[in-house]
Amino acid sequence: MSTAYAQIRQAIVEGRYRPGQRLIEQRIAEEFALSRTPVREALRRLEAEGLVQSEPNRGAIVRDLTTDDLADLYDLRARLEAYAAELAAVRIEPREVEELDAAIADFDEALTAEQIDAIEATRVIADANRRIHATILAAARHDRLGQLLERTVDVPLSFQAFRQFDRSETERSHLFHQLIRDAIVAGDAARASALMHEHVLQGRDVLIAHVEG
Repeated sequence: MSTAYAQIRQAIVEGRYRPGQRLIEQRIAEEFALSRTPVREALRRLEAEGLVQSEPNRGAIVRDLTTDDLADLYDLRARLEAYAAELAAVRIEPREVEELDAAIADFDEALTAEQIDAIEATRVIADANRRIHATILAAARHDRLGQLLERTVDVPLSFQAFRQFDRSETERSHLFHQLIRDAIVAGDAARASALMHEHVLQGRDVLIAHVEG
């Protein structure tokens, strides 16, 4: 992962570059002490991922999403991840259960961490959340499903959703992770699927409420 790509992507994910903001190559290059060439290449890669878009007379900007866009993305993600959880309940291996438990434990630890600022806490929680969902997807053993989810799960959306979660909502997310884990380990595909579907839509509701507010 290039330095320019990683730095610009993190700035978008964490909201330092806001939706609709112009991404001026020279300014970004100066901010991160880079030349313009890697910045240009990073913006092209981010545009291919859907985080950046090019507009006439404006150049590259951070992609903005309407509430309808958010609803569509989350509804699709909920169906895809529910299917991943359903498959994982049948195909998960012991080592993946261990990885899932470790990620859930890290999520729990982040909830109770002290002496940590808000943005760093969100980083830790979002990373643990990413590992939980990635482990379930890996356990599903469905390459095409993984490719579809990679295009659908918008990391900035997950991060911004966690930034809007209050304590009770984050704890509810943690409870869902535990319930989904237990259903998968028990081989209860239908319950794992239903729980995952509801869990993803929880994030949708919080994020859309914030955007509309």
